[in-house]
Order: sequence, then structure tokens, then C-alpha cells
Amino acid sequence: MSARWRKGALAWVVVLGFAAGLGGALAGRALLAPPRPDDTQLHRLLHDQLDLDAGQAAEIARIEQGFATRKAALEGELRADNADLASAVVAEHGYGPKVAAAVDRSHHAMGELQKATLEHVFAMRSVLRPDQAARFDAGIVKALTAPAR
Repeated sequence: MSARWRKGALAWVVVLGFAAGLGGALAGRALLAPPRPDDTQLHRLLHDQLDLDAGQAAEIARIEQGFATRKAALEGELRADNADLASAVVAEHGYGPKVAAAVDRSHHAMGELQKATLEHVFAMRSVLRPDQAARFDAGIVKALTAPAR
């Protein structure tokens, strides 16, 4: 075997191993991750337990529609950043400057998604009456402090 062939084979093994690991992590996350609090507990509380009037329900639906668009855009950025990170890992085979920069971009996208989610939560809260807001606040605290499963 030539040295060139061995290098090429090794590169493919690294790429395939990384892809398999990434695929396994994503599959495990999809299958085993606990439900996200903002999509389940808080929305269930909001829609099923707070007795929203028709005006509140309509305004919250408008807020949720706007957030869905923003969230999809941010998740797209995050997927692109993760693809860049994968490319950097393959290119550097270690924690080099390309990997570090890709991690920073990914963390920025995650932070923007978290900020947008909180803005969404507070926008929905602003529609609630004081008694509803108190119950909603308790739901937020519970969702944010629940032990990881």
C-alpha cells in the first residue's frame, strides 16, 4: 500500500467515524431527550389551564406565529453553524482555530435562539391578567429548575 492510499483511507475513516458519531448523537437526542419546556409544559399551561379569553387566545396565536418564523430561521443558522463545525473538525482533526471559530459561531446562534425564546415567553406573558401571569411565572420557574432527565 502506498502512503498516499493510506492517508486517503485514514481520512475517510475519520470522516465516516465523525458522521456516524454525529448521527448517533442526533438520533439519541431525538429519541431520548426530554420534551422542551417551552413547547410542552408552558404551552400546555398557557392553553389548557389559564382560561384565556378569545382576545388573549388570538393575540397569543399571533405571537406564536411570529416566533415560529423567527425560531425556524435561527434553527437554520444553527444547523449551518453545526455543518461548518463538522467541516472544521474534518479539516483540522483537532481543536484548532477553525474549530474554535465554528464553536463560537454555534454558541452565538444558540444564544440568539435562547434570547428569542425568552422574548417570546415574555410577549405571551404580557397578554395575561395578573392572576394568570402569576401561574405562568410559576410554570416558567418549574420548567427552568426541573432536574434534567
